Amino acid sequence: MNTSQDSDDVLGGTRGREDEPRSAGPPVSAAAARARVGEVLLRAGVSLDSGTAADVLLVTSELVTNAIRHGGGVTAFRADVTQGVLRLSIGDASTLVPVPRTGTVERPGGYGWPLVQRLAERVECRAHREGKTISTVMRLS
Repeated sequence: MNTSQDSDDVLGGTRGREDEPRSAGPPVSAAAARARVGEVLLRAGVSLDSGTAADVLLVTSELVTNAIRHGGGVTAFRADVTQGVLRLSIGDASTLVPVPRTGTVERPGGYGWPLVQRLAERVECRAHREGKTISTVMRLS
């Protein structure tokens, strides 16, 4: 994982996909984010029944859920495919980067972040004035 400080928000606030109106804003739930990413995958010719789509949608769910649960909500969202590669970026309001942890009986969880790191080809965390952005790269073939 790469972490870096950056004073510029590379996502431009609440920007979504290139063909999505700016007023759409970031998704408010993991389900809404999966729906948007599913549309991107379908336009790229990826079947939603494929293992690739399952991995991409799992990464989407984990990042959005973590942004909502630990980051003060999703502040920016972008998903696009170029040359068979999905780039997914999720912004939230916290500057704290994710850290691996082991779940306990008192505090279950801790499985999502390692899954994201394992499934994505590249994961980058960038802190900026408004919080942080986590960007992933996943090959679709």
